[in-house]
This record gives sequence, C-alpha cells and structure tokens, in this order.
Amino acid sequence: MEKKINIAIDGYSGCGKSTLAKALAEALDYIYIDSGAMYRAVTFHMIKRKINKENIADLEEALEEIDLNFKRVGNSNHLYLNGEYLENELRTMEVNGSVSFFSTISQVRTKLVDIQKSLAERKGFVMDGRDIGTVVLTNAELKLFLTCDLETRVMRRKKELDDKNILATFESVRENFLERDYIDSTRADSPLIRASDAILIDNSTLTQEALLSYCLELVAEKLKVY
Repeated sequence: MEKKINIAIDGYSGCGKSTLAKALAEALDYIYIDSGAMYRAVTFHMIKRKINKENIADLEEALEEIDLNFKRVGNSNHLYLNGEYLENELRTMEVNGSVSFFSTISQVRTKLVDIQKSLAERKGFVMDGRDIGTVVLTNAELKLFLTCDLETRVMRRKKELDDKNILATFESVRENFLERDYIDSTRADSPLIRASDAILIDNSTLTQEALLSYCLELVAEKLKVY
C-alpha cells in the first residue's frame, strides 16, 4: 500500500494557504479538506431547516443530523452533506449572509473539528486554516506555517478581486486584512499561532510553482521517515 501522510497548513489570510493546499492535494492525489466549505454546508443545513439563529437548543439538534464527507472525483474534491453533493448551494447570497454568524458559534466549531479529526484518522489529507496544526490535526506528519508581507497580500488579493470584476480599493483590502489578522490573533477560541513543529515559510516572493515544488520536497522527506 502506498504510504501517505496528513498535511496541516496554517497562516494569516491571504498568504496562499488554500492555493497551496489544493495544489498539493492534486499533485499527491490527496483529499483537500475545505474547512470553509464545511462551515458553509452547516449554514446551508441550518437555513434549510429554518433554524432560528438564537435558538441554541434547535441548533444543537440540527447539528446532530449532520454528516459531512469529502471524496476526490477526478481532479476535484466533492463535499457531501448527508450523502448529497453540494456545490452551488454553498455560494448563494443567503449562505453568504449567514455563514459568518454560524462560524462563531462554539457548538458548530466543536462539531466540525470533531468531523475533521475523524476524517483525518485516515491518511492522505491536506487541510488549511488558522488552527489546523495546533487544534485539528495535531498529529499531522507535516505542518506548514505560511507568512507573507502585508503589502504583497494586498496586491495579490486586489488582483484576484479585479479578475472577478469585484470593486475594491487597495486601502479597503488592506484594512480588511489588518482587521482579520487582529481577530485571528486575539480570539479566545484557538487563536492563530504557529505550532512548535511547523515549518515556517515566507511566501512573499515565491511563485506558486516554486512554493509547491519546495513543499513537495518536504513531503518526500517526511515519507522517508514515516
């Protein structure tokens, strides 16, 4: 049987975590666990069940109904909620407007962390986020912590928005990053910190190809050990 490991990627918003995670999953034929999509799936379920955001008892009952799983189909990772493949359902305006609220609820977070840990009991998973190496995949064989200087993050994100014809100023993008950095670093529940065994990578000047190549070398080294 081919040896596989689990890979945890953490870092601030806009450092290239998701891009790297998806590229690694594709190159290694691993499964990319999109934690953001999982929160959207929970939100979709709550909306479908017409759960009142303030009714914690109903919310906890609805959480018990949820089963989430990822499957690699071709070159894509598909998310299934209770056996149903979700795609466009996760990007509706209704979900967009509610996902931030549900993401802050402790019971939702606990449920998803439990699911993520359960999925990763098998090997061959890549996950990115803010606390993957410190909370979710504490036993991941390879942990990466990405950094990137603020101005580079702003320029890259501004280009992404421009390419999607989304209007935003450099200053608004910059302020958004600063706000999110502060929230991520100071939140009481699992603040963003580098795991003691995570490899620090400055992604300020690396191309996507160079970053992927370097990380694949790190994976190869880990596979020799494990």
